[in-house]
Amino acid sequence: MTSIWITGPTRSGKTQRLIDWLSQQSALAERPWLVFAANGDNRLVLAQRLAATIQDQVPYTTTTPAGFIQNEVILFWPLLVESLALKAQFPLKLRPENEQLLALQLWEPRLASELKVEGWPESQMVRRALDLLQLAASAGIPTEEITQRLRQGMMPNLVPTDTWAAMGAALLQWQAWCLERGFLTYGLMTQLYWRYLLPLAQYQAQLLDRFAGTAADDVDEYSAIATPLFQVFKTAQRPQVFTYNPRGQVRLGVGADPTATLVLAEGCERLPLSHPNVDSLGYAMADDVVRWVQDPLAVTKLPEQVQLITATTRGKMLRQTADFIVDVVHRELVAPSDIAVIGPGLDAIARYSLIEILSQQGIVVASLKDQRPLNSSPFVRSLLTLLSLIYPGLGRLVSRDAVAEMLVVLSQTPDTEASLPWFDLTHIDPVRSELIADHCFVPDVEHPRLLPVENFPRWDRLGHQATAAYRRILDWLGEQKKQQQRYPINPVIMLDRAVQHFLWRGNYLPTDQLSALRELMETAQYFWEVEQRLDLYGGMPGENSLSPVGRFIRLLQRGTVSANPYPARSLDGERQGVTLATVFQYRAQRLTHRWQFWLDAGSPRWLTGRDELFGAEVFLSDWPERPVTALDTETMHEARLERILRDLLGRTTERLYLCHSELALNGQEQMGPLLGLVSGVEPL
Repeated sequence: MTSIWITGPTRSGKTQRLIDWLSQQSALAERPWLVFAANGDNRLVLAQRLAATIQDQVPYTTTTPAGFIQNEVILFWPLLVESLALKAQFPLKLRPENEQLLALQLWEPRLASELKVEGWPESQMVRRALDLLQLAASAGIPTEEITQRLRQGMMPNLVPTDTWAAMGAALLQWQAWCLERGFLTYGLMTQLYWRYLLPLAQYQAQLLDRFAGTAADDVDEYSAIATPLFQVFKTAQRPQVFTYNPRGQVRLGVGADPTATLVLAEGCERLPLSHPNVDSLGYAMADDVVRWVQDPLAVTKLPEQVQLITATTRGKMLRQTADFIVDVVHRELVAPSDIAVIGPGLDAIARYSLIEILSQQGIVVASLKDQRPLNSSPFVRSLLTLLSLIYPGLGRLVSRDAVAEMLVVLSQTPDTEASLPWFDLTHIDPVRSELIADHCFVPDVEHPRLLPVENFPRWDRLGHQATAAYRRILDWLGEQKKQQQRYPINPVIMLDRAVQHFLWRGNYLPTDQLSALRELMETAQYFWEVEQRLDLYGGMPGENSLSPVGRFIRLLQRGTVSANPYPARSLDGERQGVTLATVFQYRAQRLTHRWQFWLDAGSPRWLTGRDELFGAEVFLSDWPERPVTALDTETMHEARLERILRDLLGRTTERLYLCHSELALNGQEQMGPLLGLVSGVEPL
C-alpha cells in the first residue's frame, strides 16, 4: 500500500491534506487508524477537525507520541514483567514533582560528594540528570551510554572529569530503584517501550492487529524513537501518511529529532506544498524579513503591515502596547480574540502588567500555559496551614502570618450564589485576622494551635461577624482533631472536607481558583499513592525527619508547579480574548491571528533564548561526535531564529507590531537581532 509524505511550510495545508487522505480510506474500515498529533492541544484541534470531516466513515483513535507510549507500557506491562523478570505489581506513574523529590532523596549522599558541582544547586543537578535520562530515552540511547555521550559531547572544563561517570551511575541506580518499586517516569516508560516492548514479536503482532495504519501530523516534532514504531507498519506494508515542516521543529532540543524522523520519507509518495497560505504575511515578506535580520544594512523601509510601538523604558513600552490594544478593540478595528501578544520570554512583570491593564478595560486575556506554583494561590496556602494545625509535628511549617491569611480566606461564605470575588465574601478582614493571630495563635513544634477568641483582651472590638466566623473555623478544627485522634484520616480526605466546608461555591467558583484547587487535589492524590507504595519498601530513601504530611507541605512551599488539570483548555476550542504567550508556546500550539504584537523586539533573547534542555545537542542523531562548541551553538541559534521568523509571519494575516524599548528591564541598552527591523519602521 502507498504511504504519503506531505511537506510544506507553515499554514500550507498539510494537515488538511492528511485529513482528506484519511477520509478516503473507508475500504480499510474494519480496524481503527492510529492518528498522531505533536502534543495534547494539537490533538484536541485535530480530533475536532477529523470529527467534522470524516464523522463515522473511517474509525480512528487520536493520540500523541508521549501519550501512546505511556498507555502502551501500562497496557502491556505483563509482557515487560515477564521479559525483564520484574516484580508483578501494578505500575505507578510518577509526576515530575514526585520524581524530583524522590531522586533528590535517593541521591543525597552522592550530591554531597561525587555529584557536587560548583555553581549547580542540588535541585538543578537532579533536574538536569533526569532530563538527560529523558533525552537519551527519546533518542533511543541506552542509559548505560549516557556517560560516554556526555564525555564526548560536553566541553572538558564544564565540570570535574568524574562527574559524568557519577551521573551515569546515579541514573542507573535511579532506574533500578524505580523498577523494583513499580514506579514509572516518562523517561523510564520511553526507554522500556523502545528497548524492550517494541522489539517483541508478540507486541508487534498485537499492534498490527489493532490498527489499520497510521496518520502522523507534524513528525518534525517527534522524537527519534517514533521512527521504529512507524517502521513496524511500513514493514507490514500498511498505508501511512506523514506531514513534515522543514522549518517547524519547535521541539528541537526538548526531545524532538527532525533529522531522525526524516528517514520515514524513504519509500513514500512525496507531496510537496511549496507556499504558505496567501493571506499570511509570511507569503509576502518572510524571505525579505529573514534577509534583513541576517544583513541589517540591507534593510529598507518595511511594508505598511509592519508597525512600531517604541518607548525608552520597558515599563512604558508595556503600557503603550496595552493602551494601543485597548484603543483598537474599543474602536472595533479588531476583536480581542484576533490579537496575539508574543515575546521571546514573558516574565511575571510583563504578564501581570498586560493582564491588569487589559482586564481593567473589560478585555479578557488568555495567558497560554501560565503555570504558577500551587503555593501562589491563597486558597492553597490556607489549606496547607490548616493541615499544619490538624496533624502533629508540623509546627516549623506554619507561621503567624500564614495563620492570619488562613483566617481571612476561610472566613468567606461558601454557600452564596453570587459570583463575587472571594475577598468580598470574607467575614474577617486582614486587620482583624492579624489581631487574632497575634493573641490566639500558639506556636509549638509538635502541636501549634488556635485558642478561643476570648484570649484576646479586647475581643469585643472584633465585631460579631468576625467573632462568629473565627468560632466556626475553631469548631471545625476541633472536630477534625478529635476524629484524627480516634482514627487517622487520610490528608486527601481532610483537604476535600476543608474545600467543601470553607471554599466550595459550585459553579460560582472562579476558573482560576477552581483550577488551583483541582491541581492541589490531583497533586495530593498522586503524592499519597506514591507514599503508600513506598511504605511497602521501607518508606522514603535517605533520612527523613518530617512526616508524609510535612513532606507534602514542604514540597508545595518550595514552589512546585503541578501539571495542568485536564482539560487544560476549553472543550469548544474557541479562543477567548487576547492571547498572551511566549514564542515557544505560540508556535507549539500552532495558532493564527490577524494581528500579532512582538514584545521586546530589541531583546537578544530572540536569538539566545534557550528553549532546549541541558545537553540536548549530544543526543541528536546528527551530533558530530565531538564537543559542542560556541560556534555550533551560535549556528543552531541562527537557524532557530530563521524558523521562528518564518513561522510567526506565517501565522499572522494582517498586521505585525514590533514593541520595542531602548532599555531592558535591567536598564541595559537592547542589542538584539531584530534591531535592524526596528530601525526600518516609523514609530506610531
